[in-house]
Amino acid sequence: MKRRDFIQQTVASSALIGLGGLTLSSFSSTTQKKITILHTNDVHSHIDPFGPDDGRNANKGGVARRASLIENIRKENPNTLLLDAGDIFQGTPYFNYYGGELEFKLMSMLKYDAATIGNHDFDNGIDGLYAQFPHAKFDFISANYDFSNTVLDTHVKPYKTFVKDGIKIGVFGLGIELDGLVIKELYKETVYYNPTEIAQDMSRILKEEEQCDLVICLSHLGYNYRNEAEKPSDLTLARATKNIDLIIGGHTHTFLRKPTIVKNSDEKNVLVNQVGSYGLYLGKIDFYFDSEKNKSAKGTTIIV
Repeated sequence: MKRRDFIQQTVASSALIGLGGLTLSSFSSTTQKKITILHTNDVHSHIDPFGPDDGRNANKGGVARRASLIENIRKENPNTLLLDAGDIFQGTPYFNYYGGELEFKLMSMLKYDAATIGNHDFDNGIDGLYAQFPHAKFDFISANYDFSNTVLDTHVKPYKTFVKDGIKIGVFGLGIELDGLVIKELYKETVYYNPTEIAQDMSRILKEEEQCDLVICLSHLGYNYRNEAEKPSDLTLARATKNIDLIIGGHTHTFLRKPTIVKNSDEKNVLVNQVGSYGLYLGKIDFYFDSEKNKSAKGTTIIV
């Protein structure tokens, strides 16, 4: 299947999700609207916090603490999305024993809105990943993996849109090339498409056709590589595309205290963020919209 045919076919299954929330005018004297994006990446089945003797990570992390942080932020601003950039699986005995069931159930309890798929999410094979999908009460999105000849056909969307306080948000997913990272028997007939080309298509669709006010890429490509010409990364993606406002990354376990600002192909700012690994940190990006829907942003990383 050609790339453009794939895009046209997968986009047809996308849906608009309208979500209610308090308008900022109810607790602000200005007309400014605030949208909060919370995100994680490469949690790798770390359910419990690190122990007191775990070096620099001592007494950090854990799903329960993350849940408390997220609950408090949602109370402050109900117009919040919670996203994950992949590699949910593999890293503790919880995955070895439960095969991903516990991870998906806990993410559902935390009310994640969407996640993309990382290479380690295939560690029990594509059939093992599919077997856990009933435990996920959130959508998986990936625009450059073609699952049409696999059990995941129709179960993964290229993108999803949300409406928060009148602001339309489009989120699409991208995955890393599996060949060389995952053995063929595990991902089977999954087809990989060039993420930069797909991102150009996706961002155009979300901005022009879906009329999104905010476009977010959930990426499991990696933050940056020495040989940029051979391996796509979040930084090269940001520079080569337009219409993307925020790239939430994963795979390289890169810790950023605040988002990197990159100029896109139109010389406009793109935020690129990634928050390490193992659930030690929670990314938080606040977008502010004026009455004309002009936007500004502020980002930070929260220790869990």
